[in-house]
Amino acid sequence: MGRAFEFRKARKMKRWSKMAKTFTRIGKDIVIAVKEGGTDPDTNARLRQVMQNAKSANMPKDNVLRAIKKASDKDTANYEEMSLEGYAVHGIAVFVDCATNNNNRTVADVRSYFSKCDGSLGTNGSLEFIFDRKGVFTINSNNLDIDIDIDDLEMELIDAGLEELDSNDKESLVIYCELSDFHNMQTKLEDLDIEIENSELQRIPNVYKKITAEQAEKVLKLLDLLEENEDVHQVFHNMELTDDILNILERE
Repeated sequence: MGRAFEFRKARKMKRWSKMAKTFTRIGKDIVIAVKEGGTDPDTNARLRQVMQNAKSANMPKDNVLRAIKKASDKDTANYEEMSLEGYAVHGIAVFVDCATNNNNRTVADVRSYFSKCDGSLGTNGSLEFIFDRKGVFTINSNNLDIDIDIDDLEMELIDAGLEELDSNDKESLVIYCELSDFHNMQTKLEDLDIEIENSELQRIPNVYKKITAEQAEKVLKLLDLLEENEDVHQVFHNMELTDDILNILERE
């Protein structure tokens, strides 16, 4: 999963450079988490997760606390989480996770992006067989205790549902688990006093499709359009990440 992680990391850094939009997305996550489990992060695992991600995105603590307080107001509208599925040009499967207060607007926007880039929006469930939903935790290696042995850590995490521990990146450890083990893994890492840099649910493709770098240009244009929409939280695809395609990303 290393190359896929590098791709998502590059896309995320690009998105996070647009800080205002990033904070808007985190604000939505806070509303959803508070409406679901209350304002106390000690008893609301999802809120703890969002607060960790906000810290990684350098969102000021005061902004986070204000967002939590506002989200607890009964007059603050909640956001509905929804997923949309379709095919980009050249048959690349694309899964779009959204949080919105207007389903019709979001569907219309996403449909227009697919059409503009010669793709097509499909029906829900049509791509489920292509993607597996996994919990993904990113740990900054510099924040780990120097006495921690990676092999010992791996053994500790197996009990919490560890599927894979990717330590190929010198700066980060990436931990993968099943969707059903997400909160178990979060709790285990907290119990081990390991600071989580980022945690999220991702859709990992089990079937990849290889296309040329030239063909990928239009797919990347679609991904950009989707990721710039404030209702869109995450975008996943099954395009095989060749060196040529990664080079395109580096030039952006």
